[in-house]
Amino acid sequence: MTSTDAQVVQLSPSWSQALRAAVDGEVRFDDGSRAVYAVDSSNYRQPPLAVVAPSSVDDAVAAVAVCARYGVPVVSRGGGTSLAGQTTNAAVVIDWTKYCHRLVSVDVEARTCVVEPGIALDDLNRQLADHDLMYGPKPATHRTCTIGGMIGNNSCGSTAQAYGKTVDNLVRLEILTYDGLRMWVGPTSDQEYAEIVAAGGRRAEIYATLRELRDRHLALIRTRYPTIPRRVSGYNLDSLLPENHFDLACALVGSEGTLVTVLQAELTLVEVPKAKSMVVLGYHDIAAAGDAVPAILPHEPWQLEGLDQVLVQLEKQAGLAHGATKELPRGGGWLMIQFAGADTDEADAKAQGLIEALEGTEHEPQVKFYDDPAKEDELVEVREAGLGATAHPIGQHDNWPGWEDSAVPPERLGDYLRDLRELLTEFGYAEDETSLYGHFGQGCIHCRIPFELRTADGIAHFRAYIERAADLVVSYGGSLSGEHGDGRARGELLPKMFGADVVALFGTVKTLFDPDDRMNPGKVVAPQPLDGQLRLGPAYSHAEPSTYFSYPEDKGRFSTAVLRCVGIGTCRNSVSDEQVMCPSYMVTREEEHSTRGRARLLFEMLRGDVITDGWRSTEVRDALDLCLACKGCKTDCPVNVDMATYKAEFLAHHYRGRLRPRAHYSMGWLPALTRPASLLAPLVNLITGIGPVATGLKRLGGIAPERDLPVFAGQTFASWWRSHRPPPVQATRGPVLLWPDTFTNHFHPGIAQAAVRVLTHAGFEVRVPTRPVCCGLTWVSTGQLGIARRVLGRTLRVLRDEIRAGTPVVGLEPSCTAMFRADGPELLGGDEDMRRLSKQTVTLAELLRQRAPDWQPPQLNVNALVQTHCHQHAIMGNGPDAELLAAAGVHGTDLKAGCCGLAGNFGFEQGHYEVSRAAGERVLLPRLRAADQRSVILADGFSCRTQIEQGDTTRRAVHLAELLAAGLDRTEIGRYPEHAISRRPRRPFGTRRGTSTTTTKGTPPS
Repeated sequence: MTSTDAQVVQLSPSWSQALRAAVDGEVRFDDGSRAVYAVDSSNYRQPPLAVVAPSSVDDAVAAVAVCARYGVPVVSRGGGTSLAGQTTNAAVVIDWTKYCHRLVSVDVEARTCVVEPGIALDDLNRQLADHDLMYGPKPATHRTCTIGGMIGNNSCGSTAQAYGKTVDNLVRLEILTYDGLRMWVGPTSDQEYAEIVAAGGRRAEIYATLRELRDRHLALIRTRYPTIPRRVSGYNLDSLLPENHFDLACALVGSEGTLVTVLQAELTLVEVPKAKSMVVLGYHDIAAAGDAVPAILPHEPWQLEGLDQVLVQLEKQAGLAHGATKELPRGGGWLMIQFAGADTDEADAKAQGLIEALEGTEHEPQVKFYDDPAKEDELVEVREAGLGATAHPIGQHDNWPGWEDSAVPPERLGDYLRDLRELLTEFGYAEDETSLYGHFGQGCIHCRIPFELRTADGIAHFRAYIERAADLVVSYGGSLSGEHGDGRARGELLPKMFGADVVALFGTVKTLFDPDDRMNPGKVVAPQPLDGQLRLGPAYSHAEPSTYFSYPEDKGRFSTAVLRCVGIGTCRNSVSDEQVMCPSYMVTREEEHSTRGRARLLFEMLRGDVITDGWRSTEVRDALDLCLACKGCKTDCPVNVDMATYKAEFLAHHYRGRLRPRAHYSMGWLPALTRPASLLAPLVNLITGIGPVATGLKRLGGIAPERDLPVFAGQTFASWWRSHRPPPVQATRGPVLLWPDTFTNHFHPGIAQAAVRVLTHAGFEVRVPTRPVCCGLTWVSTGQLGIARRVLGRTLRVLRDEIRAGTPVVGLEPSCTAMFRADGPELLGGDEDMRRLSKQTVTLAELLRQRAPDWQPPQLNVNALVQTHCHQHAIMGNGPDAELLAAAGVHGTDLKAGCCGLAGNFGFEQGHYEVSRAAGERVLLPRLRAADQRSVILADGFSCRTQIEQGDTTRRAVHLAELLAAGLDRTEIGRYPEHAISRRPRRPFGTRRGTSTTTTKGTPPS
């Protein structure tokens, strides 16, 4: 127990009851919530005392009031992406993001807006887009970082080249002091100051004390603050200077929640650039690129970013922005420069002006010019992917923050880069392990380093390096932090940068606002040591569990896998226009329902001091319960966390030797249950169509009462194949094995029949397994991994001859195809036949594009709305599908709806319907209701088609195979043969839709 914990317990045992009584929102003391919020994106860990999700700004005020009454410390938290440890503390964490995320007002003429602190930057800018306005600073975590967090950190990002830091884009703040003073603050004229002081009271005390401090130490404040673009460290006492209008709002920016609680913010907005052009300059190395920066700055770039060869190589290895890295000019270090203009001509002219100015100079580079917005976005992603690429280099040590954002005067950048590289080498950090990249136009360098943070010697080495690096940057007149703030990582080092006398002024300000050190204690003033309370540390120890999956990307260790998350928070995106993950977070806005939150719970489960019951943990089980196992995170997460696999692993251990939920038996054993049911399909369909019977069956099987039971086909595909298989032909392209997955075989056999038609026309000899086979998917998704292994093993024996002959296996159901491509090899690690099968399994589009590139598909000339299955998005991708559709004259529009919400067994399980339906209602179902009735709805996944059919859209979705076969048969689009239409399941007599109940933390917020 920390000293802060002890103080709270001694003060009063009733403070928790008082907090619950005062707050209308959510107040949590459970171990699961404390574990989820124990870390941010930094090296540090401190489990909080409680977590509060206030329902409104006023609710947060009530929470702080209770904390003040009992002397309980408080820390505000935005997106939780801090790299310096600002948002970890033994305190009450206020998480603003679930409810307090409103855009309160917009003044288009004045170009200002008022927001609540929990609004994410991208969400804000989406809402401002109709006014052609945006908030200027844009950190790499723009999808999920919040305005409150940006104010706390004084965040910057790449666009700070044009717009400056958060402190430069602020009008006013509404703040709350720990002792209850609530007020708006901003620039203060002499007249306003006099009126405030004359009114007396606490507000007058704050203003008068700050004015006196400023006047007494004018020279100190003016001379000790580096005059560089990226000084983020320390309190902004320079904002109190007369020439800065005694701006208390700006003085509080970057104070990391140590002085006040920010309730609302009035922001300055800028016009969205009408056009942008990009120039990429290649240099011999990254230091030479740094040398060129001063010659580029007079051209007023909109962004000026730098990246080195190490970063590019790491991104190639990790498969991040791979296509864009090929676009770089020759070199070992690059400057990525964007220019903005009123139109393309103006932006292009600025870019060409720079190119011409550099010709023949000592800084003449290799040059590539771009004015294609899509290409530019890809190149920007190269830079923004830096943190993910450098965190877990393949085959190397993990890299950590700690010295990741130092900043120097841009005119001295090249020399600083050389000295920094020399220091890294001196401490044994090899050049190929540490990338130097960042916001070069403002002299800010990002770097993750392979610190050893689990041994006493390693931690001592870590401290020694940080202290030397601090001395180095100060010798250049730079800042310890140029973007991420001080937090735990650099607070202890502030005397090196500012001197003891200025740091003493920080203490005076802290005492004025927070005399008892209850606001995020241990940061900035009286800071905790930079090598204390590490997330790992020399005491970190746990038994490595034996696992079912092999975790080949994580050295075969589950403990390494759950440390893969570095907290970037991309999984906390509230929209799905760019990614599939994380559908449950998009619905609930709950940290524990994000991929990041679940990864942290699994880490805490292994650590064992907050979550103490290991695999039996109900906290971990409940957090994973709403994981849809969509696998979106496997691709969308910058560090490729695979929560679907971790969930299956956990469920296998959690229920080992115990009774499972009923849905694990009904849905997990679905392949086995469908075989006898299909033999009596008409009778089964008749029985399940009787309302009371259907209700009873759903209750018995743990199936959501709101769901319609799927209708069995009158004849399975396997049965049809035995009697209708095409006669042997001279196949020009050789044999293929068509995989008869459970869903296609028993429910939608017309899809497989259509695939036979297409494959035969394309010149393939179609084969189908002669014995029942299964990929084991449903057993994996329900965590019955021992059975899944046996099922897969049997399938490999059945297919052995085809596998060893190299016959391609064509999957029609994306989730089953992904099972062979990804989960199977990890579940049967080392099995050579499984490895071969994973290499030979292809989608229909992959086969036709790769093995029959000269095949001419039928010309359909239709519009199609495409719902990409989440497993296809994560494992196979849909590039070949898009190519094939284009070749067939299909004008395909990707719905970009993310996961449909049904996700295999998830949407059928009791207690999941509300979240499942809400996920579908976010984008997919509304888009389909509004779609042109003449457009084809294309969805290869059984889950996607079922969600569409049961989603009150009146639409039917078809498979790619059906669409192509209809063209081959010259069938009018929309008039498919009966077997090719996915019929809308009828509602059993006597049933009606109801509402399911979920826990508070699983309920979508209003």
